[in-house]
Amino acid sequence: MPSSPAARRRVAAGKGGKGRRTRRRRTQRPGLSAAALVALLVLGGLGYQSARADLEAPTSGPTWPLTGIPTSVPTNHPALAVKIENSVDARPQTGLNAADIVWEQVVEGGITRFVAVYHSTIPPEIGPVRSVRPMDPAIAAPLRGLMAFSGGQQQYVDAIAGTGLQVLSNDAGADGFHRTQDRRAPHNVYADPSALLAQADATHQDAPAAQFAYADQPTAMADGSAATTLALTLSGVSSPQWTWSGDRWLRAEGSTPSVDAAGAPLAATNVVVLRVDVVRTDALDPAGNPVPETVLRGSGEALVASGGHTVAATWTKNAAVDPVALTTTDGDPVTLAPGTTWVELVPNGSGAVSAG
Repeated sequence: MPSSPAARRRVAAGKGGKGRRTRRRRTQRPGLSAAALVALLVLGGLGYQSARADLEAPTSGPTWPLTGIPTSVPTNHPALAVKIENSVDARPQTGLNAADIVWEQVVEGGITRFVAVYHSTIPPEIGPVRSVRPMDPAIAAPLRGLMAFSGGQQQYVDAIAGTGLQVLSNDAGADGFHRTQDRRAPHNVYADPSALLAQADATHQDAPAAQFAYADQPTAMADGSAATTLALTLSGVSSPQWTWSGDRWLRAEGSTPSVDAAGAPLAATNVVVLRVDVVRTDALDPAGNPVPETVLRGSGEALVASGGHTVAATWTKNAAVDPVALTTTDGDPVTLAPGTTWVELVPNGSGAVSAG
């Protein structure tokens, strides 16, 4: 039997999540150190729901850079960003609750897609995985790790590589992807994140830098206003809602509660709303729709929700490789509550934000 209390908790938690049918993986290329791989695989095998609960328990030692949660597990491995679909045919998704940070962006036709970032918890499976868009380099570049996706227009794939990220594309033959039998294409590409991380090359072994600042008394709770709901309009067909449950924010698509493939509610410790310009590019998707680009450079209005409170803020990002900086109206840094964060990119003009 494991000797430490933390180890006994992890064993008691058991395996979580319902796996999908997969084909046998090809031999993995070495990349991560043995210690880092063991830590990742243990967390993934325990199931991301139980592993997340264990990670959020108070403990001594360093903190996970993308959540601010204390940990005694090694953190010296790279972050993995994965492009996840959010159309009706893609729901419920697999692995979103394991992500440290999730970014939501508007794509063609007003539907949205996610960039889910994994570091502190590595789930057994994630998906559906879809193609990249022009705003993805600015989202993932500050992580300086790996980015995985199904494919995409070459100009966008090149832009991701150009920021220094390591590219893992299903269409290009990278290991770790598979197609499920219970969904039709193109909504059936899934991935094994441990297999993706095992391909990290020598220049992509480092842990990510913190993307946000964290505090036990976050800015929204210290200086903001009480709020139990956060209603967003990203487009005419995308209106995510967040409701404070007493210990976390719960997501809904319109009035329909959002759940993952295992039936667990999609939830976050923090919700960060950035008001952004969305412009039309010259590119078209396969159906002939113009591809929009979220302009994630410069500055704009923000709203930060933590602990059942919200606070107005300003976001600033000077270069693609810079993380987003959040400041109050007085210019002070904004801190988040330790935990997971969803970042909502709400268009200026056509979008809307309401807290109550």
